[in-house]
Amino acid sequence: APEKATSTSNATKTFDPHQLKPDSIETERITTVLDETIAKLELSSLIRHIINSLDIFADVLGPEITNKLIEHQKLSNETEHLLASSEEGDTVRAEEQQGCLCSLEQHFKRSVRDILRLLLANPLLCRALKQESWVRELPAEEFIKAFREFRNLMLERLLTSPKEEEERIQFMQDISLQIKKTSETVRVLKAEVAAVIQTREEEIDKRVNMVQDLKTSMQELTEDSKANIQQIEQEGKKQQEEELEAYQARSARLEEEAQELEAEVDALIVEHRASELALRKRICRAEMEIANWVQKYDADMAEKQAEYEEVEAAYTKEKAELARLTEKRTLLLQEYSQIEEECRRLREKEEEALKELNIRTRAATCIQAYWKGYLVRSLYSSKKKKKGKGKGK
Repeated sequence: APEKATSTSNATKTFDPHQLKPDSIETERITTVLDETIAKLELSSLIRHIINSLDIFADVLGPEITNKLIEHQKLSNETEHLLASSEEGDTVRAEEQQGCLCSLEQHFKRSVRDILRLLLANPLLCRALKQESWVRELPAEEFIKAFREFRNLMLERLLTSPKEEEERIQFMQDISLQIKKTSETVRVLKAEVAAVIQTREEEIDKRVNMVQDLKTSMQELTEDSKANIQQIEQEGKKQQEEELEAYQARSARLEEEAQELEAEVDALIVEHRASELALRKRICRAEMEIANWVQKYDADMAEKQAEYEEVEAAYTKEKAELARLTEKRTLLLQEYSQIEEECRRLREKEEEALKELNIRTRAATCIQAYWKGYLVRSLYSSKKKKKGKGKGK
């Protein structure tokens, strides 16, 4: 695969003529000839435009080129006239015109060569003419394009080595094989697409038939619904008339009842007006009693408020006294704690002194006992020695 990729890249490199460089004198000469030919073709295709604009370029072209262009225009007109007349003449005259046409063709070629020679002798003039925005005729443009392709192809063939040529041929064969495979794939895909389209068309036909059936059923339903709507409208109108009659009868009955109720209300208003006055008097008395109770409540509350303020003042005073006594008690407790601590230390010292005294007393008693025992033993031993000496004598 890497070798194939390399050969492919080499083959594609040879297709770009702008990257090729001549490597021999013969190649350079051939390339130069082809380039000059292309330049001449480009200039020759512009001769007609230059002649049409001769008034503008007369000063730039000079008298010699201008005269040559005028002669070339005359030859061109004669050739066109001769060609036009040859289509209408007989056979003998046609042969004479053919000879004249050959002669004019030779003169025409020499005229073109002379004009090109004069134009190419002035490179600045050639460059200026090429820069003009003239549109060449389509046959001339196609011929120049084809000749450029021929030049590139020729240069490519001259600069292509046998190995590169083989690689190029192999590359083209690979491309052809790939095109065949692609064509086969396209053919298979087209067949599949055709099958899918056929299936889709069948489905569409089925759906169209289904839509037709649905339309038919919809029309039937529409007709049935219209009949039902008419029947419902008739029944609705009949029911509306019946309900309207019932409503009118009920309205009349309710109006009569309303009039009777209004009469009863008027009678009740007259009847209960005295009781309303009595109730209003009771309400006034109750309001007066409530006002008296409110005034009494306010007086009691003012008295209670004064009493509360006195109690609060006494409470504040007692609270301050309590705080002072509490502070004093705290100090006394601290002093009492210190005294108790001092007493505890004194008791501990007394207990330690008593313990030490007891220890010393016991020690003195023991020492005295040992001393007394020692004295007794000393006396006893001295007496015993004396008795022994007396017996010996």
